[in-house]
Amino acid sequence: MLINHDTRCALDSVVDLLNTAPASEGRERLAEVADLRAFVDRRDISEVGRLDRQDLTAVQAVRARFAEVFAATDDAAAASLLNTLIAAASTTPRLTDHDGYDWHVHYFAPGASLADHLAADCGMALAFLIVAGERERLRRCDAPDCRRAFVDLSRNRSRRYCDSRTCGNRLHVAAYRARRRESGDPAEATV
Repeated sequence: MLINHDTRCALDSVVDLLNTAPASEGRERLAEVADLRAFVDRRDISEVGRLDRQDLTAVQAVRARFAEVFAATDDAAAASLLNTLIAAASTTPRLTDHDGYDWHVHYFAPGASLADHLAADCGMALAFLIVAGERERLRRCDAPDCRRAFVDLSRNRSRRYCDSRTCGNRLHVAAYRARRRESGDPAEATV
């Protein structure tokens, strides 16, 4: 699946946004305006001015709508959610070549709020996945103690964990130790 730079950045942003929610992290990671500014800086989101509590509340609401898209059980439900979200953001596609990037499309209107910016650009990136028949790439981690979101961009759509070095490795080690205990290995009985 070929994904251009802009779409990849938007997908990474929506995943990062979803993973700030209490359902993913166990605590609210967008509790203050400073947290929102840190998110904007971390994601290098362009054309964002001053942020306030109203922006924080609006972005949290958009985040909840994206969570619904990830939880959708079929393409029609996801498409309906995205259509509503994108329409509410008053999308205005325009070509731009800012910050050293080649020409690409922004879907938010000039001067749009951060919530509308995210709804438009990230919503369109998710819409492209649905159009390509790739909605099943929108996932939540399979680790029992983790609900982090991710987009499975593996070639064979086989990724199960948000991070194979943490969740995936932890579960594989636990399964290995359980097998060793079951086989009666005395070295595993003390671990």
